[in-house]
Amino acid sequence: MKAIGLLDYLPIDNERSLFDIDIPKPIAKGNDLLIEVKAISINPVDVKVRAPKEKKEESPKVLGWDASGVVVAAGEECKIFKTGDEVYYSGSITRPGTYSEYHLVDERVVGNKPKSLTHGESAALPLTSITAWEALFERLRIDPLKKEENELKTILIIGGSGGVGSIAIQLAKWAGLHVIATASRPETKSWAKDLGADETIDHHQSFKQQLKTINTAEVDFILCLNNTDQHWNSMADVVKPQGKICSIVENDKPLDLNVLKSKSVTFVWEFMFTRSMYNTADMIEQHLLLNDIGELIDAGILRTTMNKRFNPINAENIRKAHRLIESGSTIGKIVIENFE
Repeated sequence: MKAIGLLDYLPIDNERSLFDIDIPKPIAKGNDLLIEVKAISINPVDVKVRAPKEKKEESPKVLGWDASGVVVAAGEECKIFKTGDEVYYSGSITRPGTYSEYHLVDERVVGNKPKSLTHGESAALPLTSITAWEALFERLRIDPLKKEENELKTILIIGGSGGVGSIAIQLAKWAGLHVIATASRPETKSWAKDLGADETIDHHQSFKQQLKTINTAEVDFILCLNNTDQHWNSMADVVKPQGKICSIVENDKPLDLNVLKSKSVTFVWEFMFTRSMYNTADMIEQHLLLNDIGELIDAGILRTTMNKRFNPINAENIRKAHRLIESGSTIGKIVIENFE
């Protein structure tokens, strides 16, 4: 089957950084589904894993996590899906990825594809939707059913126009929160507002001063999707006493937790691969939340965050998508559709 792999971790402008290969078609066993991949999307984690480093693979490594496709086979222990089902998912970072015509994935982290979306539109959603959902509703403990209570609370989403921010804004508004998102360019501000952000501020400037201009002294929740190190002290400065901060971006230097102590602030990480990486007892929660996302999409409450698409799925187009993400200027998600 066709796939895209790497042997050396090279700059993306090098044609050998990602190249077209042919590998054996895998066989579904146990809890695994074999998916015929129709569309994939590219995430910052793809770029981070592929980034240049002193390492060499003995055989081609296949990256990629987001996918939408059709079940063509199911392992003997599968109970949720059957052949012919249309699905979307983000897989596991510890297994071969979705840059391949056929892909194995544990059915417990797979959702039913939204009926109202194409495969491309669906492929934009899984990793970012799981991340945003877990961050908001599991890590920050926001209850989406308590909308009246949430209307009195404010969340600051740092990095509102990226992939996770684009779905987090929508989910936070659905939950009833007042949403302030960071965006620094006219087009990113417009994108965030169009998705439902009540206000935007510039993450390159003082949070505290900008919040004062919109009559907001402090915020109840902060979701950090960009440069935890850079924004650490600013977050501590504007979070309310007994507030909560969640970040998805690892720190490069030690974080001073003492700046949170006097306010009794909760800080928590979100990593959407935790469940699949550690085979946790609650892996099924990702199946359930992806189904919830799909229902919200089909009800017109949420929308796809796809903003750019390429065709077909090959090394050239994947390198192009990686290059765009490395530029740091992408808005929403980049999708690549169809093997030829």
